[in-house]
Amino acid sequence: MSFRDHRVRLFEKKLKVMFDRIDLELEEEWGEAYPLHPARPASGTYGNPQDEGLFSLGASFSAGYGSDHGRGYVMEVRLATLAQVPHNEVEKIRDYVVTRVKEILPELFGDRTLEVVRDGDLFKIVGDLSIS
Repeated sequence: MSFRDHRVRLFEKKLKVMFDRIDLELEEEWGEAYPLHPARPASGTYGNPQDEGLFSLGASFSAGYGSDHGRGYVMEVRLATLAQVPHNEVEKIRDYVVTRVKEILPELFGDRTLEVVRDGDLFKIVGDLSIS
């Protein structure tokens, strides 16, 4: 049994759909660029992009205490490799994710005003997060 409102679960399910889509794009473009962590299954193994392949994307809700932008969903971009990935390559991948999120948000959440902002070293999805 979940104590979370079903509207929050639906909102977060749409976020997962978006990040899974972007994950697939990343795997096609950069998936063979670095060796997978030995404990990480190959992309397409289990059907959950967050748990397989080189990339793990998602977002976690933050109440926004201490943030200039308030509450929102902090975006996470992780690479599952033991290899040293050059900082400029990590930035290129992160920039790609941010660009794609900005493009897909209106498609999936056209009824809301949402945007991606930089919050320190993080990127955050902010805007109309109401559940009414």
